Amino acid sequence: MTGVGVAVAQFTPGDDRVHNRDVVAALIAVAAARGARLVVFPEYSSYFTDPLGPSFARNAEPLDGEFVQSLQAAARDHDVFVIAGLVERTGIRDKFANTLVAVGPDGTTLAQYRKQHLYDAFGSTESDWVVAGDLATPEVFEVDGLRVGMQTCYDLRFPEVTRRLADAGAELVAVPAEWVRGPLKEHHWSTLLAARAIENTLYVAAADHTPPIGVGASAVIDPMGVVIAGLGETSGVAVAEASSERVQEVRRRNPALKLRRYRVEPLD
Repeated sequence: MTGVGVAVAQFTPGDDRVHNRDVVAALIAVAAARGARLVVFPEYSSYFTDPLGPSFARNAEPLDGEFVQSLQAAARDHDVFVIAGLVERTGIRDKFANTLVAVGPDGTTLAQYRKQHLYDAFGSTESDWVVAGDLATPEVFEVDGLRVGMQTCYDLRFPEVTRRLADAGAELVAVPAEWVRGPLKEHHWSTLLAARAIENTLYVAAADHTPPIGVGASAVIDPMGVVIAGLGETSGVAVAEASSERVQEVRRRNPALKLRRYRVEPLD
């Protein structure tokens, strides 16, 4: 590959935290063997059960806990960058943070992101259990020169989240998700992923849970909105090539970010 190998890793996390760590480590090995330099995992990779409830807070971990330590070890072992969703401990009874962590090949934590828009929609109330993330300045880090930002699942329905990442310099946005199945939900998933890529002229790398709860369909989408690697309904890894040069080429042809007349600012 002449660009950066970007992998989306799709699986179904469960309520066995040790097993989840083992699956993540195995998928990192597969992605690295296929040329990936960045591996993106789903939301709730450390622990998940349906529905949300008090068990999440009981199984939450700190940012220096076993799950992140296992990510760091695998990143070192395979010389890759990894992004994954973590059920993070908050110290608030029955509440946790829905957090993303990015670790580098040297084992250090490069960035973190706490889900800003909670899934209080389609009959779900994530806010009963999750503390929303602050509207902080986006953390963007580099993978071999490619600038990467992060957002989580339901954030995808709010275009200003991705726009703020683009304004912060992101050329690829990772979207770990547990995109719940339902009427037209697969259509919403694929449409919104393409829209965020097209309107911001950047790559999107989205990793979801497999069915029956998630929709699957994890994908890497290029700045013109084309799926360049993807998965169906089964566990696995898909790898594509991403490059800053491709982003700049598309932005020269479609300078939408320069031509816009509005800016995005937090409401609070």
